[in-house]
Order: sequence, then structure tokens, then C-alpha cells
Amino acid sequence: MTLRATFTRMEQSTAEDWRLIVPEAMKMARALPDRVLDHLRLLDGDFGGFPVDRLTHSLQTATLALRDGRDEEYVVCALLHDVGDTLGSYNHPDIAAAILKPFVSEANLWMVQHHGVFQGYNFFHHIGLDRHMRDGFKDHPHYERTAEFVALYDNPAFDPRFQPLPLSEFEPMVRRLMAAPRQSIYKAAMQ
Repeated sequence: MTLRATFTRMEQSTAEDWRLIVPEAMKMARALPDRVLDHLRLLDGDFGGFPVDRLTHSLQTATLALRDGRDEEYVVCALLHDVGDTLGSYNHPDIAAAILKPFVSEANLWMVQHHGVFQGYNFFHHIGLDRHMRDGFKDHPHYERTAEFVALYDNPAFDPRFQPLPLSEFEPMVRRLMAAPRQSIYKAAMQ
């Protein structure tokens, strides 16, 4: 049985309590790639009316990026860009961005967080929204990167005939990326 802290209010916690908590938090952090991959697998069989299920879409997006020579961080972003679909029906890009934030560059984070409105250029006009909504970001330094991500990888990744690489091909990439955060307020305490 694991020892546990005994405080009932955070302000009552002690350094001794945190000597118990931090190692547990580190174990949880090391298992993050497993949880993310498990969550990605929840998209298997979830078509939501699309021509391919959401996992296949994610794998196609990542396969296209990998075959185009994108770096590993970018490929993982492509793989996980829609991982928030099951929990964030109204803001899935924000969920994916929150998961990736400690591990990726500002450019890739912005791309993931805003890909939804950029993909909207291709269909918003069919559902009563402004397809030019992305134009509000025209002056942003990552506008072109995000438009390119959607055009080259996200948009064409709904093809039932296209066989993507299996998830096992991308698992080592996810594990390497999530092995050490670049930025986190907890980074120093958990090393």
C-alpha cells in the first residue's frame, strides 16, 4: 500500500507530504503517453458520419506528414490533432493543444489549437458559418503554417482507399516527444 499525505487543505501540506506526492506524480507523468494513445484508440470505429473513422483520419494525417518528411514533433501533432474529439465536442482543438502544450514548439501548438477554424474554410459555408473565419488570423506568424497543415494533411485525410501506417508506427514518436516537457510550471519539481 502506498503511503499518502494526510492534509485536508492544500495550505496544510508539508514538505514531507510532497516527498510522498511528487514520486507518484512522476509515475503518472511517465504513463502519459500510454493514456494519450489509449484515448486515441477510442476514436477507432467512431465515424461520426465521416467517410473514415476518426482514428483512421488521425493516422492518415500523420502518415501524410511523415511521408512528406515532416519532423517527429510535427508528425505527432498531426496524429493527435483531433484526439480531443471525444471529450471536446465543441472545442476539440483546444483539448489536443492542451495535451501537447508542454512538449511542442509555439508554432506547432498554435497550428493544432487553430486547425479547426482553418479546416472550416473547407466546410463552414455548408453549415451556416463563415468559411473565411480563419482570415481573422491573416497577420499571425503561424497562419501560413496552419493553412498548409490543413491543405496538405488534415483536409485530404478522409479517404477510405488510403491505407495509413498503423498506430504502432507512431507510438515510439509519441513516447519520445512526451518523455520530457519543454515547458511546464511543474517541470523543475518533477525532474
